[in-house]
Amino acid sequence: MAEITITKDTFEEVVLKSDKPVLVDFWAVWCGPCKMLAPTVAEIAEEHPEIVVGKINVDDEPSLARKFGIMSIPTLIVFKDGQPIKKSVGVVSKAAIEAMF
Repeated sequence: MAEITITKDTFEEVVLKSDKPVLVDFWAVWCGPCKMLAPTVAEIAEEHPEIVVGKINVDDEPSLARKFGIMSIPTLIVFKDGQPIKKSVGVVSKAAIEAMF
């Protein structure tokens, strides 16, 4: 499944009400490490239909970034049953991301 762009208007439906675990990538267009991590996140979205993969642009959605205390990007958060359960900051390996869920 492809990545989903998440906004404050879709966050509740896509993340909080999901019956699958959700991997959320907090990123920005100008962020070099985010660009390095993006292909890995896209691969995970394609290879793991059992999870939802969403992206939140912190410049477009500052209220969501604040709500989850995003101080550095890229930050990945795994949500399960509407709750954040795992968090990773910075560029990490595909195996490390897969281990989160």
